[in-house]
Amino acid sequence: MMHQQRSGEWLSPSGDTEDIVALLAPRLAYFAGVARTEHVTRAAQEMNVPQSTLSRAMVRLEQDLGVELFARRGRTVSLTPAGRTFLGSVERALAEIERAAEEVRADADPATGKVAFGFLHTMGAETVPGLIHAFRADHPRVRFSLVQNYGEAMLERLRAGELDLCLTSPVPDAPDLVGRRLDEQKLRLVVPAEHRLAGRRRIRLAEAAEEAFVTLEPGYGLRRITDDLCKEAGFRPRVAFEGEEAETLRGLVAAGLGVALLPPPAVPRPGVVELTVTAPRAAREIGVAWLEGRPDTPPVAAFKKFLLSRRGRLLHE
Repeated sequence: MMHQQRSGEWLSPSGDTEDIVALLAPRLAYFAGVARTEHVTRAAQEMNVPQSTLSRAMVRLEQDLGVELFARRGRTVSLTPAGRTFLGSVERALAEIERAAEEVRADADPATGKVAFGFLHTMGAETVPGLIHAFRADHPRVRFSLVQNYGEAMLERLRAGELDLCLTSPVPDAPDLVGRRLDEQKLRLVVPAEHRLAGRRRIRLAEAAEEAFVTLEPGYGLRRITDDLCKEAGFRPRVAFEGEEAETLRGLVAAGLGVALLPPPAVPRPGVVELTVTAPRAAREIGVAWLEGRPDTPPVAAFKKFLLSRRGRLLHE
């Protein structure tokens, strides 16, 4: 009778993997317990489930597979060759599930959990180490997975669930993200030490309209800001070189290959002079972003609260 009732649910070699998993997964731990004890009653007692539930689960598992896993002698059972082969894979699968469960529990632990944190390359030398040092004064055992990248790439990693939080510029304005402004960073016009403008302390950006610029590649937030500021100053920058990292651009300027709009360096760079831009106002907003609606683990919530508490004093310039 049971064969007839469940024949429509039997698995076939052409069955979808998702269907196989949905049918088998709830019974794998039961199977491993019975296989370990070779006794249904003892396994039911150890797993704290009714014996009838365990017996039915094993029958249905064999029906779903279309293979006999046990040789039965009353309530005592022994594995068939197929059952022994199946047990090896089941034990590996259950061990992997247990390892994954331990990992996610550890990452969510309030005291020792993990924060996946992304930030701009220009934040890596001083700002982020200083932030983590200050945060760990009260949370000394929280772990960090750190990712340096440009803004758009980090936002995509937020959306993919690979990051919990990121420091980025400009502050994102998207319906699936939450962005909060934390600070503002002034940008300077960086020129070679032997440049005609190197004797100046301040400059209007329009005075650099004829210069060759070295910039970050399209898609970087700082490149967008550079283009927008030059447009506001009445010109389109003549781009001689494009790069992926601000300090590389500073090196190109030092080599006399152009000028650049850059945030202040962590350490002064020889061979360049950094000029204050008086017009237009040259600055970029730095903010923190996270995915809208995603619940935070305790360590992520604590670090997010800490970052928001640093509004207006995130940067040291």
